[in-house]
Amino acid sequence: MKLSIPRDILRQLEKPAQYLGGEWNQINKSSYANQEDLIKFAFCFPDIYEIGMSNLALRIIYDLINKRSDAWCERVFAPAPDLRSWLKAEKERRLFSLESGRPLADFDIVGFTLQYELSYTAILDMLDLAGIPQRAMDRRDNDPFVWGGGPLVVNVEPMADFFDLFMLGEGEDMINSLLDLYQDWRQEEKRSKEEFLLAAARIPGVYVPAFYDVSYHEDGSLAAVIPNRDEASAKIRRQIIEDLDQVTFPEKQIVPFLEIVHDRIYLEIFRGCPRGCRFCQAGMIYRPVRERSLSRLTDLASRLYRETGYGEIGLLSLSSSDYSQIDPLTVSLVQDLKPQKVNISLPSLRLDSFDFELMTRVAETRKAGLTFAPEAGTQRLRDVINKNITDMDLHAAAEMAFKGGWNRLKLYFMLGLPTETEEDVEAIATLTFQLLKIYGNLAKQLKLRKPQITVSTAMFIPKPFTPFQWVKQESPELMRQHQSLLASRLRSKVISYQWHDIASSIIEAVLARGDRRLGAVILRVWQAGSYRESWREGFDLARWQEAMSACSLSIERYTGARDKEEVLPWDHLDMGVDKDFLWAEYEKALRGETTEECRQKCNLCGAESYHCGICFAGSTMRAPKRSITDQYNDEGDKSATESPEPLEEKSASEVPEFRIRLEYSRQGAPAWLGHLDMMRTMERLFKRADLALAWTEGFNPRPQLVFALPAGVGVELKADICELVLTTAPPDPEQLLIRLNAVAPGGIAFGKI
Repeated sequence: MKLSIPRDILRQLEKPAQYLGGEWNQINKSSYANQEDLIKFAFCFPDIYEIGMSNLALRIIYDLINKRSDAWCERVFAPAPDLRSWLKAEKERRLFSLESGRPLADFDIVGFTLQYELSYTAILDMLDLAGIPQRAMDRRDNDPFVWGGGPLVVNVEPMADFFDLFMLGEGEDMINSLLDLYQDWRQEEKRSKEEFLLAAARIPGVYVPAFYDVSYHEDGSLAAVIPNRDEASAKIRRQIIEDLDQVTFPEKQIVPFLEIVHDRIYLEIFRGCPRGCRFCQAGMIYRPVRERSLSRLTDLASRLYRETGYGEIGLLSLSSSDYSQIDPLTVSLVQDLKPQKVNISLPSLRLDSFDFELMTRVAETRKAGLTFAPEAGTQRLRDVINKNITDMDLHAAAEMAFKGGWNRLKLYFMLGLPTETEEDVEAIATLTFQLLKIYGNLAKQLKLRKPQITVSTAMFIPKPFTPFQWVKQESPELMRQHQSLLASRLRSKVISYQWHDIASSIIEAVLARGDRRLGAVILRVWQAGSYRESWREGFDLARWQEAMSACSLSIERYTGARDKEEVLPWDHLDMGVDKDFLWAEYEKALRGETTEECRQKCNLCGAESYHCGICFAGSTMRAPKRSITDQYNDEGDKSATESPEPLEEKSASEVPEFRIRLEYSRQGAPAWLGHLDMMRTMERLFKRADLALAWTEGFNPRPQLVFALPAGVGVELKADICELVLTTAPPDPEQLLIRLNAVAPGGIAFGKI
């Protein structure tokens, strides 16, 4: 394997495997006969490998583009500070891709996903490390196109100067249309980038910022964003996938060598959310709700496990328990995957749809901590934000969970919500101690373990395309008072209080509702040395304040309240939700009125114009469950004594054991793994080989696997040894070697048994 970084430099890096690629299911087309003719597309994630590889959009787009015979998608991540320092010092070295080591500047198209406002400086840094001019107007014909997509495209004006085009909405169809257009365009003898962009602007959902002029009033407020080309639409409409069963989903997801932030395979069960929380941008912009079918999901789950060997599968959506087939889906997954020790996780379980039977079923694979998000401490404020849950709902859900054996609970709240008072803040502590009291009463009866409750607060940030897009963000001084108040009230050995940084939340709000003038600010902040603003240790408020001042702008202009008639920087974008609906919701919030969710009543938000999903008359979206309080009152103490019958398992002493010793070599990328990463890689390899593994007992079972002494990082071995325990007689040695080598990533090869 050819390394993109010299070995002596790799040895100095904290995690050299971040930059080597070669993982299982990676796609490398460098040996293709037509590889020189392929469209070279770089999917760029503006953060480090462990965060970027957790992103589902990366997995989807990587798979989608690489299924084309005329294109090759490779991955590029922001380097950690150690590699970045080397790239800055070695002027002839440029930022490169994982698959081929190709310099980023040599790609045809550089595509960034915009996930977090504070990663904007990282995008500029990656372009600089690649030797690509940062501003679109400075790029030449031989420079790559720079495209953008992702959730932040709802308002990309602060980054408009740096991109050639943006894709608004769900990208599966749009990116294929753009690649088809690019393939035709590059066949032309005389071509210009502007000709391509003019044609691209005609594709629904494509926004080319250069084709729009921005003007301002004398007081600094935005006057208009107007097209300057006939090909550019006055309003760009978000595109969606109407039928999720008909769109590709990656079955062969890349299996990282390293442990990543969300180290699991993802199964996206539906898009959208029917709830209508007024602070939640995702709940508004991903409308309408569209589901994958039960048959498609069960088939995908089986394929994903076989192709990856992962030990956990996450059911991904904005509110997983709202999926219409969640009960039969989880029954099927537990039945099929529990014998392989695959955990099922529901990362987005809503409090008002908490289902004890569902959670008990999922806990058969592994019982993790529970997370509830009341968001506000009082019923009054929850009505303001349209979070339709009560204190009793939370009490009932917590009591059912405690009785079921859960002792770790995390509670999420927001500070600075519209109309918030000190009483609302104090109520967060009151509610927390009420749950602790419930636990204490049960502990005496049921001999429960010591509890641990974590309270986490984030600062409210008004976001575009929500009913609160017009409201001001509360002052940092007031937020510090509220944080201090909570910290003083939440003093207990079994309660921990965590809070989000206020300063970074202010800049996030500025960028979220910013206009095109902020491009100069972002550039100045990067020039001052900031490139890792999304990391606490990399954030520097002073640089933002200085840059704003140098550009004659004020933070308060962007964090302050907006008028109803004011032109907003994102008014020329259409996310499918009507502005009049959002304003009406804002007025209802000020009156403390709630709005029914989409499954109960169509509120004519505008998403019905897509004529699909829950807005379609034939929709089978799950009807809302009875409240958790009603469930608890009907069930009584049933949750403490009854649960679904667990699958029968034999104890370790009853399972036969067959020990085999394997000799293997590790070269290339696997040689640069630490011992724990190598163990994890081998465990997944053996799962993909469909071996009858013997498992340890306890809370977190692991395959019974023993290695020889750990090898040093960067040391290639022609003959290393591990011992594996199986519960059935192993296949013929020759056949077993064939099976193992067929599922081994490049660099690992088995030679003897």
